[in-house]
Amino acid sequence: MSQQLREEADLTAVIGLEVHVQLETDTKIFCGCSTDTADAEPNTHTCPVCLGLPGALPVLNEGAVEAAVKLGKAIDAEIPERTRFHRKNYFYPDLPKGFQITQYDAPICQDGELAVPVADERRTIGIERAHLEEDPGSMQHAGGSIDTADYTLVDYNRAGTPLMEIVTRPDFRSADEARSFLAKLTEVLEYLGIFDAERDGSLRVDANISMIDAAEIDGEEPSDETLAAANRTEVKNISSHKGAQKALSYEITRQRNQIQRGREVEQETRHWDEARGITVSIRSKAEEKDYRYFREADIPPLEVSDWKAEIPIPELPDARRERFRDDYDLGEEAAAKLTSRKAVADLFEELADEYDPDLAATWVADTILGELNYRDLDVNDVDDRIDEFARLVELVAEDEITAKNAEEVVLRGMLDDGDHPDDIVEREDLGKTTGGEVEAAVADAIDANPDAVEDYYAGEDGALNFLVGQVMAQTGGSADPGQVNELLREQLE
Repeated sequence: MSQQLREEADLTAVIGLEVHVQLETDTKIFCGCSTDTADAEPNTHTCPVCLGLPGALPVLNEGAVEAAVKLGKAIDAEIPERTRFHRKNYFYPDLPKGFQITQYDAPICQDGELAVPVADERRTIGIERAHLEEDPGSMQHAGGSIDTADYTLVDYNRAGTPLMEIVTRPDFRSADEARSFLAKLTEVLEYLGIFDAERDGSLRVDANISMIDAAEIDGEEPSDETLAAANRTEVKNISSHKGAQKALSYEITRQRNQIQRGREVEQETRHWDEARGITVSIRSKAEEKDYRYFREADIPPLEVSDWKAEIPIPELPDARRERFRDDYDLGEEAAAKLTSRKAVADLFEELADEYDPDLAATWVADTILGELNYRDLDVNDVDDRIDEFARLVELVAEDEITAKNAEEVVLRGMLDDGDHPDDIVEREDLGKTTGGEVEAAVADAIDANPDAVEDYYAGEDGALNFLVGQVMAQTGGSADPGQVNELLREQLE
C-alpha cells in the first residue's frame, strides 16, 4: 500500500482478548498450597510442586475443574468428552519449571459466546476457547517499570494458582467494546461464584490488535488471510477494565499513526505501562511453534462428560434482570443496576419480597449505591454489612424514621463511622414524631409565622414550603414531610 493510500485508507481496529481470571479455590491447581497469599511474606506459600523441583508430581484440583465446567455451561460452550493438559515451554524468571502446565489442542471449553450490551444494542462475542492452566509467580520491578527498573524481585507465592484463560474471537472494533465485554464477563463469573473481582491481580488481560483497511472487512469478521497479512501486536500487563480501555485506545492511535506515516507495524509483544499511560516494546511476538507444546505425561486425560450434567449453575445476570422486570415491574435501567452485582441483586430481592418493591429499588439502586459510589466504594467493600443495610430500609418501610433522616443521617453515619443503624437512630433521637406532636408543631408554626400565612392565602407558591420547613426544624426532621404538608393545608383551610 503506497503512503498516499495509507493516509486515505479507512482503518478499522480488529481486537481479540485473552482474559486470565484467577479461580476462587482454597488451594493451588496442582498442589495443596493455599491461594490466600494477600498478606503473606514472599515465597512462603510454596512447595516442591509449585516450585517445580525434580520428582514433584502434580495432582489436579477438582474445584478448578468444576469452576471451568460452570463457565462452559454459562457461555453455552461445548465441553468435550475428553480434555488433556500440555506443557508450554518458555523461559521467564517467574516460571520456576521452565514450562507452564496448560491446555493446548483440547481445552475444556470450546466455541462459546457471550451477549454484551454495546451502546444501544446487544452484540454476541464469540469465545473461541477457555482452558485451565497454572499461574506463574509475580515480579516486582524495583526503582522503575519493566524497562527502567534497577532490579527485579520474584515472588513464587502466586505460582500454581488456578487460572482460566478465556480467548475471544477477534470480534471487537473499539476499546469501548472490549471494556463492555470485560464488565459483562466479570458479572457472569461473579454470579457463578468462581471469581472475586476484588482480589488483587485476579484479572489480567492480553489484547491482540491489528489495524485493517475497513474495505477488507465491510462489517464481517475478517478472514484468516486478512488477519495473517496484518501484523498483530500483543499488549500485556493489563489488569483492569479501565486499563484495557486505555491501553487499547493508546495502541490503536499508535498503530494508526504508524500506518499513516508509511511505516510498518511490527509484530511484537508490548507492555502496558499503567503509570505512564503508554505501551513499550518488550520482545518480538512469539509464535505457537516457539512454545514447543507437548503432552503433560504426569496428568492423565480428564473426562467430565458425565460429571458436567451434575454441576448446577445459578441464575445468571440476564435471566435475573428479565425476571426482575417481570416480577417487580422494574424499568430497564433499574433492573440493570440491581443485577450488575450479585450482592446488590440479593439485597434488593430480600427487601422486595418483604416490603414495597419500588421502595426497595429506590433505596438499593439509587440511595445506597449512590452513597457508595460517592465514597469510591464497591458493594464488595461492605459485603459484611448487608444485614445492616436491610435493617435501614426496614426502618423506613416500617415508618419508624423519615426517609430524609435515613439517608442524610443514618446511612452516612453507617458509611462514615461504621455504626449500626439502630445505634445511630437511638443516639440522634431520630424516632418519628407522633401524630399529636406533629399537629402541635404545625399549630405553633402557623401562630409564629403570620406573614407566611398571609402569603399562603395570597397564593404565594413558596409560603407553604416555608411553613413545612419550620415544622421539620421544630421536630428535628423526624416528622413526615407529606403528613406535615397535609396537616398544614387542613389547618389553614
